[in-house]
Amino acid sequence: MKQEYTIFQVDAFTDSLFKGNPAAVVPWEGEWLPDTKLIELAAENNLSETAFYRPRKEPGEYDLRWFTPGVEVDLCGHATLATSFALYELLEKEEETPSLKFHTKSGLLEVFREDGKYYLDFPSRPPVNTEYSPEDFLDCFDLKAKEILKARDIVFVFEKESEIRNLIPNHEALKKIPFFAAIVTAPADPGKPYDFVSRFFAPAKGVPEDPVTGSSHCTLIPYWSKKLVKKNLNAYQASPRGGHLICEDREDRVRIGGTCKLYLKGSFYLE
Repeated sequence: MKQEYTIFQVDAFTDSLFKGNPAAVVPWEGEWLPDTKLIELAAENNLSETAFYRPRKEPGEYDLRWFTPGVEVDLCGHATLATSFALYELLEKEEETPSLKFHTKSGLLEVFREDGKYYLDFPSRPPVNTEYSPEDFLDCFDLKAKEILKARDIVFVFEKESEIRNLIPNHEALKKIPFFAAIVTAPADPGKPYDFVSRFFAPAKGVPEDPVTGSSHCTLIPYWSKKLVKKNLNAYQASPRGGHLICEDREDRVRIGGTCKLYLKGSFYLE
C-alpha cells in the first residue's frame, strides 16, 4: 500500500526564483524512517539538502534533520531557513509565534521572523590555525590561497573577490581533503553592497558546489567580523546561482538572515 507525503522545494537566501539555494522540505509525523531510506529520499530529490521535520509536544518546537544525497549533516542553514518559511508561509502553522525552535544534531536552534525576513540563531564556529599550509592543497584549485584555517571545514582565504568568482575547483582532489568540506573566501571589492564573498565545496558528501551555505557562515562571520572590525556584515556567496546573507557576530552565536521563494509543492509516495 502506498503512503503519500507532502514535499516543498524552496529557494533560500534569495528574493527571486532560480537564485539562492534550493532545499526540499518534508513534513513528518511519528517515527523516522531508517537513515538509509532518508538518504535515498534525499538522493532522489538530488538537492544539496533535504530537511525532514516533525512537531514536538511544545508549541513552536520541532525535530529537524538534514540530508545531502549521500550523508546526514550536523548543521544546515538554508534548509532550516526553508523549513521555517514553509511553517510560517505555506502551512501557516505558526503565524502568532515570533520564533521557531528546532532540536537538531547541533543542539537547539532558533529562527526568528522579522519584517518578512528569517534569521537563524546558530552556533559560532570561528576558524583557527591549522598544521597545513597552502602548499598542501595546491591540487584543489587553480590558484593558491594566501592563508588556510580550519573549523569543521577547511577555509581557504584569497586576496580578491575576482579570485573567488573565477576559481576552478578540482573535485577529485577536494574529495580527499581531511575535512567535511572546503570554504573559499575573500574580501569584497570596494563599493560592493556586501563585505565578503565565499563559495563552498563538499564533493565527498554529494555536493560538488553548494549554491548558498548557512553553516559555512558560522565560520565566516566570526572570521570577517574580527578582520573588518564589524559586528554586522553583508555576505554574498558567489556560486552560479548566488545568494545574499545578512550576518551578525554575537560572540558564541551568529545570526544569519535572508528570504525565501517557493518553487514547488507536491507529493511523493512510498510503499
